[in-house]
Amino acid sequence: MLLYIHGFNSSPLSDKGLVTAQFIAEHYPELNFRQPQLPSTPRESMELLSGLVESALENGETLTYIGSSLGGYFASYLAEKYGGRAVLVNPAVTPFELFDDFIGQQYNPYIDEYYQVLPEHKDQVAAFNTEVILNPDRFLVLLQSGDEVLDYRQAVQKYHCCQLLIQSGGDHSFVGYEKQMHSICQFLFS
Repeated sequence: MLLYIHGFNSSPLSDKGLVTAQFIAEHYPELNFRQPQLPSTPRESMELLSGLVESALENGETLTYIGSSLGGYFASYLAEKYGGRAVLVNPAVTPFELFDDFIGQQYNPYIDEYYQVLPEHKDQVAAFNTEVILNPDRFLVLLQSGDEVLDYRQAVQKYHCCQLLIQSGGDHSFVGYEKQMHSICQFLFS
């Protein structure tokens, strides 16, 4: 199973989500590709993701993940807890430190939905922190130094023992993501 995990205020309908879905459909049509729309709370999101992973494990499937931003944070937790390989794209490292800036009403334009970020969501996100990467061979981390949302140097520090691809410039969306799909899949499936 390949589980694509989108970031905060995003969706499978984001550019990366659509590129990933199209590439997998064209090159790996037999793959169990899952790309859920995450609920608006961290706890419910992890319950959904863990349920998908546990179901795949019960079916004897190999686990792989692509996680973007907050989805990269979640993918780190899942890969460390359940196994499998993960590609993290401009991953959030300590998103709970940023949650105070987002408390209150939020709007997700991809699904045309308003929702509330509450103070307790900060602790919910913190519960999934993987402070130390114990299995660095499971991770490929794609970073762009021009990320305007997250400081890529935090990810360099956390994932220093993992395979890293660091590009200068770019932005949080990871400019040129589609050009990385072959190497992403080579890492995940080899």
